[in-house]
Amino acid sequence: EVQLAESGGGSVQAGGSLRLSCTASGFTLYDSDTAWYRQAPGNECELVALLSRDGNTFYEDSVKRRFTISQDNAKNTVFLQMNSLKPEDTAVYYCATDRGLDITTRLCGAWGQGTLVTVSS
Repeated sequence: EVQLAESGGGSVQAGGSLRLSCTASGFTLYDSDTAWYRQAPGNECELVALLSRDGNTFYEDSVKRRFTISQDNAKNTVFLQMNSLKPEDTAVYYCATDRGLDITTRLCGAWGQGTLVTVSS
């Protein structure tokens, strides 16, 4: 069965850090683009970061220099390292993968149930 599973969310205070994991089973992430999205209550789905299969990255402006997307092929996992967290980062975070993802695509909930990140001030 082809699956993506998000994990690593939790509650932190502003300024703290979390590392989210997106682990694939039944297929390999190596030859696909993978992205992290988030959706806060009452808000639209938002692209946070994208890692293309050729290693290029894209970050939403508000997370640049704070978040880092990376991939561990041995673990078939894509990570999102989140530093200097702010209350406005509070959301459910989702990962998604496909060949040819572009930055206009919004795939919250397309694969997994997401992982909740709550940042308190």
